[in-house]
Amino acid sequence: MKKKELKIALVHDFLVDFGGAERVLRVLGEMFPNAPIYTLLYAKENAPEWLKKKKVHTSFLQKWPKFFRKNKKWLLPFLPVAPEIFNLRDYDLVISSSGAWSKGIITRLNTIHIAYLHSPMRFVWDENVEYLRRKKKCAVINFLVGIIKNYIRLWDYVAADRPDYLIANSYYTKKRIKKYYGREATVIYPPVTIAKNTQKIEVDRRYFLVVSRLSADKKIDAVIEAFNKLELPLMIVGTGDQRKYLESVANKNIQFWGFQEDEKLPQIYAGARGFIFSSIDDFGIAPVEAMTFGVPVLAVKKGGAREIFLEGITGEFFDVATPEVIADGVRRFLESEQEFDCELIKKRAQEFSEEKFKLAIGKFIEDKLCQSKDIKK
Repeated sequence: MKKKELKIALVHDFLVDFGGAERVLRVLGEMFPNAPIYTLLYAKENAPEWLKKKKVHTSFLQKWPKFFRKNKKWLLPFLPVAPEIFNLRDYDLVISSSGAWSKGIITRLNTIHIAYLHSPMRFVWDENVEYLRRKKKCAVINFLVGIIKNYIRLWDYVAADRPDYLIANSYYTKKRIKKYYGREATVIYPPVTIAKNTQKIEVDRRYFLVVSRLSADKKIDAVIEAFNKLELPLMIVGTGDQRKYLESVANKNIQFWGFQEDEKLPQIYAGARGFIFSSIDDFGIAPVEAMTFGVPVLAVKKGGAREIFLEGITGEFFDVATPEVIADGVRRFLESEQEFDCELIKKRAQEFSEEKFKLAIGKFIEDKLCQSKDIKK
């Protein structure tokens, strides 16, 4: 594949908060260093250094008041339009990294669009009713929200048919893509930065760890309630709209460290005796990063976690993310903590390395480009 002969662009939903999906974008940016990035919103002041070096194009929403970058829910009726009006006509290959919106870009006939899907939109598909229940608004507002969500669900179904090829980040995501969009997808696990030279990092297993966006769907409140009862030290890394609330319900054994640069995470991971993964995610990069330091993971037995973690080898499962069940899972872990082999945990993490991701993505793109040339002949 002669990448220098191709004009390539990358598209990503938002560059406001930085989590697992943005790690995928970073690696794609390394693979295609000259490719500009298109995104709906960009908070440059919060951006990691690698992103500040990139050429980033934003949608018309970027010119709206800063209030909307922090409260994207108010932009909901306008979000489907934003990716559709990106000017991508000059590109031969467009790779979208999409958890919701960027797969909906419109490209010219001869442009190849490959969409890496982190998840079909949860809040309009499998969490539709739960989303409204969490909001607890009045009946009129819920009715209006329901109308908007029906419109977005229809848009999402149509938008998912626009990419030429779909890649899913797990087999769990692949099943959801088939169910909601009626399309097949190729599974390529996302890239995880594998720890190197860990012998130089001071290891002191003192606390349990959560690294996550602090939003309602991540169930961090259940973890906090469990650790309030257990009275064990818990460190929470991440930011989100629930941070103030979570801090208000946490006891003194729980500390909030906010957003941490990638350079600081190795020492944080190395100090954990266990990583708590309470959300039903399609994959989950942060817990696998913890595994590269030999840290066992306690995860809810749903979603992509069932593909990643091996019960009794890389950690323990709990059935649902409720305080009582999480606390019971931690107690079971404490009883068998000494039986976990750090080297086996690290070896399992190697299955999801950046190198494997780059090889798989590179081969996938090359195959599709070759197919495209054959069709044109």
